[in-house]
Amino acid sequence: MAEKSTVTFIITRQDSPDSEPYEETFHVPYRQNMNVISALMEIQRNPVNANGEETSPVMWEMSCLEEVCGACSMVINGTARQSCAALVDQLEQPIRLAPMSTFPVVRDLIVDRERMFDALKQVKAWVPIDGTHDLGPGPRMPENKRQWAYELSKCMTCGVCLEACPNVNDKSDFIGPAALSQVRLFNAHPTGAMHASDRLEGLMEDGGISGCGNSQNCVQVCPKGIPLTTSIAAMNRATNLHAFRSFFGSDKTL
Repeated sequence: MAEKSTVTFIITRQDSPDSEPYEETFHVPYRQNMNVISALMEIQRNPVNANGEETSPVMWEMSCLEEVCGACSMVINGTARQSCAALVDQLEQPIRLAPMSTFPVVRDLIVDRERMFDALKQVKAWVPIDGTHDLGPGPRMPENKRQWAYELSKCMTCGVCLEACPNVNDKSDFIGPAALSQVRLFNAHPTGAMHASDRLEGLMEDGGISGCGNSQNCVQVCPKGIPLTTSIAAMNRATNLHAFRSFFGSDKTL
C-alpha cells in the first residue's frame, strides 16, 4: 500500500462570537505519529485551504501539550477530547474538527469556558488558608483517603464532561459534573473540611446537584478517568444529610 502523503481536515470555523459558522477543508502534509495539534500548527504556518486559496490561520488554544492543562479540548470526529493526545493515525479520515458546543465560541475552535470557573466559585472550590500560615502544619490526610482524593485532583477543567452531559446547555444553569467532584475533593481535605458546609450550600443552590440527570456520560468521556459518578453519588448523600441536619438545627457535616 502506498504511503499517504496528506491528511484531510474539515474544520468548523467561526470568525467572531456573533458570526455564522462555516466549514473549511485543508490538506496537511502527513508525518508519522503526528497529532491534531501538529496538523493545526502546519495550517497556521501555511494557511491555504484545499482549494488552493489563502485564508486566515485557524485559531485554537493549547498550553502544556501533555494532556494536563485541558486548554486544547475540541470535538474531534464527533467526540470531545484533547487535541494534543489525538493521534492522526488513530483517527477516521477525513478528520473533522469543531469547537465544543456547550460553550460560547470565541473564534474557530476557541471557546469561552467561563461557566466552569463560575461553577468553581459557586461551590468555593478552594481551601481558605489566608492568615493561618503562622499556625504551624495542618492535619495530615490519611493515606487511604489521599489515594482516592488524588484521583479527583487530576481534573484539568477541560470541559469534556460538560460537553458530554445532556443537562449542561444554554437553557440550563447546571454547573456540571466537574464542579460537583471538586466539592468532594476539597471537603476531603483536612483543612478544607472546616468549610465543608459552605461548599454543600453551594451545591444546593440553583444549578447545583439537583440538575444532574444521572446520564453517566461524564465518567465515560473523562480523559483522566476521574470517578465522577461516584463523586456525584457521594455529594448527593452529603447534601441530603446536610439539609436534614440543618433542618434540625445541627451544623455538623459529613
